[in-house]
Amino acid sequence: MHLPMRTESFDPNAAADPDAGLFGLGSDPEQAAVHVIPVGFDATTSFRPGAAAGPEAVATASLQVDLFDRLFGAPWRSGIVMREADPRVAALQAAAFEPARRVIAAGGVVEGNAALEADLAGVNEAGAELNRVVHAHTAALLAEGRLPVILGGDHAVPFGAIGAAARAHPGLGILHFDAHADLRLAYEGFEWSHASILRNVVEHLDGIGHVVQVGVRDLCDEEAEWIGAHPERITTLFDDRWAATRMSGADLRPVVDEHLARLPEHVWITFDVDGLDPSLCPQTGTPVPGGLSWNETMLWLVRLAAAGKKVVGCDLVEVAEHPEVTGEAPGASWDANVGARLLYRLIGCALSTR
Repeated sequence: MHLPMRTESFDPNAAADPDAGLFGLGSDPEQAAVHVIPVGFDATTSFRPGAAAGPEAVATASLQVDLFDRLFGAPWRSGIVMREADPRVAALQAAAFEPARRVIAAGGVVEGNAALEADLAGVNEAGAELNRVVHAHTAALLAEGRLPVILGGDHAVPFGAIGAAARAHPGLGILHFDAHADLRLAYEGFEWSHASILRNVVEHLDGIGHVVQVGVRDLCDEEAEWIGAHPERITTLFDDRWAATRMSGADLRPVVDEHLARLPEHVWITFDVDGLDPSLCPQTGTPVPGGLSWNETMLWLVRLAAAGKKVVGCDLVEVAEHPEVTGEAPGASWDANVGARLLYRLIGCALSTR
């Protein structure tokens, strides 16, 4: 279902109205095809927290995004709204954040320490409840024929959304951009860790088809073994292979198309910004050298839009900024700027497949 936005009184060439919501659009939620769900939760972030403030930062920076898009036309015409944050998310973040820090400080070793065992149990329950909250919001949007977009938060947050999409579209494929494989089993004891999201997706959700990973360059032995043992479930284009092809001067388009062909008809895009070159996201929680350039990322989105797939939803996670360190106003960082522009392009790509 495509829901056009009324555009008679809106001037896309004017400066954005800061009171008009995401991208300054002032879209009518009843008519908007795209609903962005902010999920400011980053309790399990294992290195550098800050992604909980990502949705607000991206929304602020979105006012600087020009709405005309040379790649995907005018996504704004379909209507894009960012929903009010569910207060349960903030409550779960408040309940889980400090206990998670204590577990992380202990290296995830809690056995025999009653206080830490209680901390871990509480964080795991908070993660499970977050999954239920996000699942419910996403399922409702899918039932209405809208495009759900999860804006995190750390990479743990889209699990419930992907579950709702897999239920609505059995055999759902996952296109995963990330520096990390995210296939660890309950990393640091957290059942719903940001480092375990893809393992949880493939092992705990019914209706998941093939997973294609792009940009991966940081993983453990267990993850490498899991990838090698499950070629029918997952294909990982490691960053060193991608870089070698690029440096050889070879055409990257056949490599992209070969991997996109492994995906089924319906696709969910899960995008951790640390999959990008860290010059584009220096304040993200777990940056890693290497990664995709901006234009390489756009190549993937453009080729996906032309591949005959249908993007049924997406998430953008791990956008972070640290105003207390940089001295920048919230939402004024390079990370938020890149995040807002990437969000608009993800939405444009998805709409172009619908």
